[in-house]
Amino acid sequence: MAVCIPKSEYFERIAKFQARIKAAGLDACLVHGTESDFANVRYLSEYWPTFEQAGVFVPAEGEAVLLIGPESEKYARGRSVLPNVALMLNYRESAEPDYPGIPLATYDQVAKMAMGNRPLKTLGLVGTAVMTKPTLDAVAAQLPGVKVVVADEVFRPLRWIKSENELNCHRKAFKVAEKAVAAMLNEMKPGMTEFQAIGIAQREIYANGGEYEGHSLYCFGGDRTSNGISRPTSAKLKKNEIIQLNIGARVGGYSSSIGLPVYFGKLPKEQMALVEFGLRAHKYTFELMKAGADAASIAKDYTQWGIDQGWGDYMLYGPVHGLGIMETESPWIETTSNYKLQENMTYQIDTFFTGNGYGLRWERGCIITADGCELLSKKFMSLNCCKLD
Repeated sequence: MAVCIPKSEYFERIAKFQARIKAAGLDACLVHGTESDFANVRYLSEYWPTFEQAGVFVPAEGEAVLLIGPESEKYARGRSVLPNVALMLNYRESAEPDYPGIPLATYDQVAKMAMGNRPLKTLGLVGTAVMTKPTLDAVAAQLPGVKVVVADEVFRPLRWIKSENELNCHRKAFKVAEKAVAAMLNEMKPGMTEFQAIGIAQREIYANGGEYEGHSLYCFGGDRTSNGISRPTSAKLKKNEIIQLNIGARVGGYSSSIGLPVYFGKLPKEQMALVEFGLRAHKYTFELMKAGADAASIAKDYTQWGIDQGWGDYMLYGPVHGLGIMETESPWIETTSNYKLQENMTYQIDTFFTGNGYGLRWERGCIITADGCELLSKKFMSLNCCKLD
């Protein structure tokens, strides 16, 4: 049986969002997404744009409308749960073709589709971090006199607490990721390129029910392991240095990631010490995660613990970030956070340390429970997993 989000749940999400739109004193919200950062749009519609961008216009009262580029009508109608679809020029692909002869909608027409004769006075924007200038220009030109406000916080909390269907998508995504990591550990060899190693993971993700990678997959060694964010290259895997793996799959829209440092041969003493400490820090974080815990206090306790252990100079950022449709999403757990953890929130425990020319990351997901957290993967949490020969 396929693991997915049922159609009815999308409409429940829209109804909850509409209640928040009303409570915020808005008439409607315009939700934006791109091919790479599609989470908000997919959360409401199940639609994932390809090449183009997309949006969802959600009125406080009325029916939501999916907004797409000019090429995607057949694809959108076959995939989206929303019956109302509008083709718009500002959601076209970045090559910016003119599409002569294709009828295109404007935002004032979309507002009438969604709201009927009710006036649109105040419009909230959601997804502002990825919203493009053509979209903002079109809103200004086509909705003169409408007050436009940032409304990310009206929408964002809806995605924090997961339904059982969402949790099951995450659980399946981590099972797929485990198979991909296991295959890499069994098949990676010195001299193999990073791309070849990633190919092993991709093969397993698609062979075992993943719909896509959960994020850009990590396999790289040497100095690049000290990067907070990086990509694999054609460089060959070497002995006697840390090789960082972070492998994630996507199932039913929901992401996963499992990270661990591995090596061939023997690591220098200081690098091995960091590998061992990183695993202890990873496991220590599990102990802090439970419903009712103050997010800022978790970050502060973790940071102070790392300093007390003598590794404060190796820390880059907070220990945990949100997990959902995107592998990295709101809410983060940082010393500046201002909220308490709740049951069925989902996180990536992201234990990253960077040294002088090397670094590492231990990572896996969890679900917050009343008395702790459910780890979404319990595999690959031993130093024995790190040595590959």
